Amino acid sequence: MMASFMSYFTGRRDPKQSARDAIVSLREQLMMIEKKEEHLQRQIAQDVATAKANAVSNKTAATAALRRKKMHEGDLEKLAGTRLQLEVQVNTLESANINANTLDVMRKGANALKDIHGGLTIDKVDATMNAINEQREIANEISDMISNPMNSGVDLDEDDLKAELADLEQESLNERLMGADRVPAHTPASLNRVETRHNTAEEDEDAELKELQAALAMS
Repeated sequence: MMASFMSYFTGRRDPKQSARDAIVSLREQLMMIEKKEEHLQRQIAQDVATAKANAVSNKTAATAALRRKKMHEGDLEKLAGTRLQLEVQVNTLESANINANTLDVMRKGANALKDIHGGLTIDKVDATMNAINEQREIANEISDMISNPMNSGVDLDEDDLKAELADLEQESLNERLMGADRVPAHTPASLNRVETRHNTAEEDEDAELKELQAALAMS
């Protein structure tokens, strides 16, 4: 309403408002045609009834009714063609209006993207990413330097460390060998028990042999 009011003074018509006004006018015309069609259909039905009623008694009246019926049917057919044209035009205007609204929304979206991106360019984005990667590498190097024990302030020689480790290994081996030489030589208790049992068995055998010799001598 405001758009049409402003266009009255500026002399410029809003395309969207023009489309809406045209659609409204076309739909009003379609409603009028539909009413006209209903009226013609009632007249045709009445003409048919009149023709049937006078077909035998008054052929002149029946013929006139049939002529009116043909005329009304022709008008009805013309209205059907007109209604079809109006419906096609309404559909075309509605589609055009939807397309215009869609294009307007897309244009607004494109403008919003421009506002969001602002002065961003591919070169600026690339430079920013390079700066970020460079700072990340610096941070990683600093972290590695802080966590590396080699940077604790002590100057360490790898060759000296290896030599000292070899000396410690040799010293440990020598201590083990010396400990093995000092192990006391003694016979395990289990071995003593075996020897004792062996000696007892020999003594028993000797006693049995002596008893046998004495028995033979007595006989």
